Amino acid sequence: MSAVAWIAAGSLAAWLWLLVGQGFFWRTDVRLPPRRDPARWPSVCVVVPARDEAAVLPLSLPSLLAQDYPGRAEVFLVDDGSSDGTGELARALAERHGGLPLTVGSPGEPPTGWTGKLWAVRHGMALARARDPEYLLLTDADIAHEPDSLRRLVAAAGHGGFDLVSQMARLRVESGWERLVVPAFVYFFAQLYPFRWIARKGSRTAAAAGGCVLLRTDAAERARVPDAIRHAVIDDVALARAVKRSGGHIWLGLATRVDSVRPYPRLGDLWRMVSRSAYAQLRHSPLLLVGTVAGLAVVYLAPPVALSAGLATGNAAAAAAGGLAWLVMTATYLPMLRYYRQPPALALLLPGTAFLYLLMTVDSAVQHYRGRGAAWKGRTYTRPDATAPEPSPEQP
Repeated sequence: MSAVAWIAAGSLAAWLWLLVGQGFFWRTDVRLPPRRDPARWPSVCVVVPARDEAAVLPLSLPSLLAQDYPGRAEVFLVDDGSSDGTGELARALAERHGGLPLTVGSPGEPPTGWTGKLWAVRHGMALARARDPEYLLLTDADIAHEPDSLRRLVAAAGHGGFDLVSQMARLRVESGWERLVVPAFVYFFAQLYPFRWIARKGSRTAAAAGGCVLLRTDAAERARVPDAIRHAVIDDVALARAVKRSGGHIWLGLATRVDSVRPYPRLGDLWRMVSRSAYAQLRHSPLLLVGTVAGLAVVYLAPPVALSAGLATGNAAAAAAGGLAWLVMTATYLPMLRYYRQPPALALLLPGTAFLYLLMTVDSAVQHYRGRGAAWKGRTYTRPDATAPEPSPEQP
């Protein structure tokens, strides 16, 4: 066989293994179970880190304040150095809409060794500690919740005995670029962190979606969260790993009643979202970068290339292997497109979308080596030296 045929055969073998051996990552049926109300509803504090979120807050904060929760619940929004009046807007929205009590705090600039978001989360958790809640709901400022969202999260955690319950919020898919890139983002995430493996006790796979994380307070204390992960760029995955390593039982699934309202109308917006953390996902390793680029090329790009080359040159083996690999790839992507209510024809474009992600990953590495580091809401930071001093537990 030709080299093209061998590469196509390798790609087909990879896709057959992914189809059955990677936790059925392509299925979209891992959802919160039907609600079973507990005999007693535990207390919950909702912590919302917010930096320059005035554009999305009117769409998200009222949904938190309107939670129909039978137990005691309170919202703590941490205005993390905003320049657009986020804190003042939050107070005005609370006065206008009513609902759950709202406290707005401000943590000041993060010290050395902390990412900005996690420093804001720490401040919010410190404010919540005075209420002695049994659970903390960590949710981003761009996440809108249906009125029963908190009920369902708490009921699922209690019934399943979970220390952490997280939902991957349904991201916005309105612009052409969002339709092309966003479903693939969730598809690739599930491929890296199969949801079924995450919930399995004894499994090393751990991940969460930072937009919606319900966390037992005692589990956070055992895992020393967020102090133990204060430098993490991919904070949601780091949080889940810390909880699981400390003996916690965690769960992650797709949301049906939790949505992100943040728009990514242009390719540049999505590019920045992905490239911000892509190289951090590879632990800033050049070897992992090379392996990832090669893997994406063989698994996602080789099938259409082999099919086209095989048909053009009469290489039946290359065309057959490439076509079958592309067929399996397309089939595994269809459930995610249905979940996002997108046309099935977009599945045929997955190789092109994967090529975009390949370029974003390379760009993330280039930015890292240019010294620009990762960024979150206007802040740029790199992982500090391991000897950076750790704040005392009493520090807010």
